[in-house]
Amino acid sequence: MIGTFQQSRLRIEVDAAAGQIQACLLQPDQFRQWLWPQRFEVGLPETLQPHLVFHSYFGPVEIRHEVQELSQNHLRLVLSGGIDGFHEWYWGDRWVQAQLEGISALPISLGQSLVMVRLRQFLADSAEPQTP
Repeated sequence: MIGTFQQSRLRIEVDAAAGQIQACLLQPDQFRQWLWPQRFEVGLPETLQPHLVFHSYFGPVEIRHEVQELSQNHLRLVLSGGIDGFHEWYWGDRWVQAQLEGISALPISLGQSLVMVRLRQFLADSAEPQTP
C-alpha cells in the first residue's frame, strides 16, 4: 500500500435518536445518500450484516469493506485497497463517534470531517417536516 499511516477520531452531537443514526449507518439506501461522492456497488442487502464484504469507490479508488463487528450501537469495518485499516462507529441518542485509521494516500482526516458534516446535515434534513 502506498501512503502514510493516518488516523482520525471525531465525535459530534446530532439532532437524532440512536435508531435514526443506526439506520443511516447500516442501511445502504440511506448511507448512499449522505456519503456522496463515494459510490457503492449495487446489490447490497437492505441492511449490513456481520462478515458482509462490499466495495465502494471514491473516484477511481476502490475500497473493500468487511463488516467485522456489529451491535446495537457499534459498527467496525475492516478496510483494504484505497485505505488499509479500519473504520469504527459508535452512536447513541444525539451523538455519533467515528474512528478511522489506516495507511492511505487519501487525506483521511479531511474525509472523516466531511463525512461527519454530511451525516449531521442528512439527519437534520430528515427530521425537518416535509411541505406538501
